[in-house]
Amino acid sequence: MTKSPDEKSLEVLDRTASYAEGQILPHDAAPVTQRGIKSRHAQMMAIGGTIGTGLFVGVGEVLALAGPANILLAYITICIIVYAIITATNEINTYLPFSGCSMAAYGTRFVSPSLGFAMGLLYWYSFGILVAYETTAAALVIDYWSNPVPLAVWITLMLIVVLALNFFPVKVYGETEFWFASLKVFLIIGLLILSFVLFLGGGPNHTRLGFHYWKTPGAFNTYLVSGSTGRFCAFLYTLCYSVFSFNFAPELLVVAAGEMQNPRKNLPRAAKQYFYRLIIFYILGVLAIGVICPSNASGLTKGTSVAASPWVIAIKRAGIHGLDSVVNAVIITSAWSSANSYLYMSSRTLYSLARAGSAPKIFTRCTRYGVPYYAVLCSSLFSLLAYMDCSSGASTAFNWFVNITNTAGFTSWTCCGIIFLRFRAACNAQGLKDLPYRSKLQPWMGIIATMACPILLLCNGFEVFFHGHWSVSSFLTSYVGLFVFVGVYAGHRVMSWKDGWWIPAEQVDFLSGLEEVEALGVDDGDRVEKKGFWRKLWE
Repeated sequence: MTKSPDEKSLEVLDRTASYAEGQILPHDAAPVTQRGIKSRHAQMMAIGGTIGTGLFVGVGEVLALAGPANILLAYITICIIVYAIITATNEINTYLPFSGCSMAAYGTRFVSPSLGFAMGLLYWYSFGILVAYETTAAALVIDYWSNPVPLAVWITLMLIVVLALNFFPVKVYGETEFWFASLKVFLIIGLLILSFVLFLGGGPNHTRLGFHYWKTPGAFNTYLVSGSTGRFCAFLYTLCYSVFSFNFAPELLVVAAGEMQNPRKNLPRAAKQYFYRLIIFYILGVLAIGVICPSNASGLTKGTSVAASPWVIAIKRAGIHGLDSVVNAVIITSAWSSANSYLYMSSRTLYSLARAGSAPKIFTRCTRYGVPYYAVLCSSLFSLLAYMDCSSGASTAFNWFVNITNTAGFTSWTCCGIIFLRFRAACNAQGLKDLPYRSKLQPWMGIIATMACPILLLCNGFEVFFHGHWSVSSFLTSYVGLFVFVGVYAGHRVMSWKDGWWIPAEQVDFLSGLEEVEALGVDDGDRVEKKGFWRKLWE
């Protein structure tokens, strides 16, 4: 029987779903993404890929509102949720890290096509909008030095570099992210050491800080109302806001797995080490901020300006000259790096949607180096929103787009938990017990995260329900992302009514893409090797 051209092309696509870097494709194969992300790239991307201005600048506003104890408790809580999501998604991702994989693709396979489509669209526009946000934030940080160059010029230069990096082979993206993330890691470690020195009174002014700022002005601030209720409201606000510092960090590893060398070895390693990095960089980071910077410091409420960074404020209060400019420079690269990661994630999400048949097939086209160039170009259009911040009148509209991504974080993690629980149910129904990676904390951590995230999602704009704080614009800003997601899901559900609400566990497809994954050998340059103390510490 003669096959149609479409059937032949699909057969070729299946046959060449993912190739190692430098591997020769069959003569009739269309170019697809390549596995150029190495082990060290994956390790750094796991913790540093999406760290942007949230941890360095945005945390200052929360410190001013809630106080050091509230922000510490909130970050500990969010770290537990993030670790639950990272271990849950890694169980799925390590088993099926096929080319074009994403949580949206897993949603289609393990839950329903409607959920997968809604998640894919959510990821695509959220990642794209975050490119604009981080680029604008980096450009605004440059104003710390009072330069005469217009903001639009800096935005243009940064967008050109980010777009160019995403047109290079994925190994270039992995290498640049490795060094960008390394700068973030060195900065955070350096700031933690500085905080310890200031804690003991080793600064130029020799003031021994200790936990002085926890006593004056205090460890717990109130929000909206006074008393215990006000302190709880401050904690709840911090809990909802702090997700921005972690936004889509677990999802980055999922997206990168489709272009990762030997993912079944590197993904579990990244998941195991993620726990310690959450403690060092996030929990110790906010503890240090609460020690060296008082919550009533006047500069904390200056918004996206680097002058609002609690780190910069603490450095100035300690009388350390010049260090604030060094920190500022690394914050710029941090935001730039995040923009680079978000464009990568947005383009690969669109590529994944196209491969699943949920987006035009043109977005599956790749260069001979495995770059989905049409997907990169289309996703980069969101970055033009960065220019809206050049006009004071349009900045309000831009903030609306940014707030869509805030609710998208909790929406995504809720869906990740649902997908994981359906994955485990399908494993039990089909007797699949020999998984490449299985967390000892699952499925209980996944259940807790799946219950907690929708509660936090609904609480995201809780302050508008307090007397005297109601605002239609604030309400829509807080919940428009949820409305968009539900609307897309409902629309797709109506269009595919015959498919059922979910895929029965006994009918879940565990085989498609498995042959591709199992055919991947251990790369010679990525084999297990003896490592010294410093190499282990670095990784």
